[in-house]
Amino acid sequence: MKPLRRKHQVSWRQKGEAPDYRFSLANERTYLAWIRTALALLAGAVGIDQLTPELADPSIRIIISTALCLCSGLLALFAYRRWASNEQAMRLNQTLQYTRFLKIVSIVMILLTLVIALVIAL
Repeated sequence: MKPLRRKHQVSWRQKGEAPDYRFSLANERTYLAWIRTALALLAGAVGIDQLTPELADPSIRIIISTALCLCSGLLALFAYRRWASNEQAMRLNQTLQYTRFLKIVSIVMILLTLVIALVIAL
């Protein structure tokens, strides 16, 4: 019996032409800005959970902290996917795709801010 051979799949990083380094670096800076934002959300989650015991009932603090942690993880995942998508589009000389995810993140953060403000006011 012959072993099964996989066909060599070419990574998107090897397709097309390497884009102008300035565009790649700009794409990377944008990625890093999203990662910094994700880290700030994670730090906020830890801060709310550990440093503000008088803010609200512990279950409410845990819910808020968990929501911030989930937003942080989703934002980090989105940042990588967007970076890779933009890099691939630049390599293949395609238009950059825009997403509605930014609106969703903004709405979630506004709602979370309102919830925190209501908790503090009560």
